[in-house]
Amino acid sequence: MVARKTERLMNLVIALLVSRQFLTKDRIRQVVEGYRDQSDEAFDRMFERDKDELREIGIVIETGSHDKLFDDEVGYRISRGDFELGDIDLTPEEAAVVGLAGRVWEHAGLAGESGQALVKLKAAGIEVDDRVLSMVEPRLSANEPSFDAVWDAATRRVPISFEYQRPGREPSTRHVQPWGVLSWHGRWYLAGFDVDRDAPRVFRLTRVTGDVTRTGAPGSYDVPADLDLKALAHELFPAPAVEPARLRVRRGRGNSLRRTAQSTVPVDDEWDEIMVAYASPWELASEAASFGPDVVVLEPEDVRAQTVARLRAAAEEATR
Repeated sequence: MVARKTERLMNLVIALLVSRQFLTKDRIRQVVEGYRDQSDEAFDRMFERDKDELREIGIVIETGSHDKLFDDEVGYRISRGDFELGDIDLTPEEAAVVGLAGRVWEHAGLAGESGQALVKLKAAGIEVDDRVLSMVEPRLSANEPSFDAVWDAATRRVPISFEYQRPGREPSTRHVQPWGVLSWHGRWYLAGFDVDRDAPRVFRLTRVTGDVTRTGAPGSYDVPADLDLKALAHELFPAPAVEPARLRVRRGRGNSLRRTAQSTVPVDDEWDEIMVAYASPWELASEAASFGPDVVVLEPEDVRAQTVARLRAAAEEATR
């Protein structure tokens, strides 16, 4: 229920954000998943609650009409200027947490419903600005077949079982009380209590084979109050070796990389060359690519290749 509500709110934000004109309640009801099947009274209550919740978290919803000279029906929209955030200075760890929270939506069924809403808006003659979707567009894919099931189990505290196959070993059945799902060095993991081994464990989702089966009721176990998923992953996985990387960064850009730089040497009036330590080529390439043309990875070659691949994929997506 919580997931459906969150998806509805996100789709409402997207519909109000991309429209260049005010959307009437009837139009919103048609395009936002979760509204269409409600009775008139239930829709009115739900829509008012949703507007209140968005305002509480700082999303400003404008009201107005299509023609100011006539007393037509009031409509709603979200101004891009009000929605966009100013520059925020985050540490790499804070940026990773914020990014991960949004990226999960790519695999949560949101993309399909949002796409349907945009098609319906365009079909109705509503002028749509697709470019603003970059502000809510997810970046990290979660293609593992088990992702949805373990994510749902972790959020609802549902015990599960699944077949798990480690390299070079036969598959084994694991019975787990899920605590959470985390991204660790470019891969998705399930952290939880392994009932068979009577100990905390972390499972890579790519090694989960077959279906994930529920073995208990929602809320049938407790998650440790002091749980720190990142600390647990550090404890159960050996820390990767730290390597140096050489990058060229445009002056005034790439602040998160500059903060962790071991050295900074001016190249000319436009560029600096920095040395940064990294443990995960995937994570460094992702961060470097996020700055677009303002950061150039010089070495090592594997980080450079991964960064170039991400930039090419983004460019191809933008031209579709």
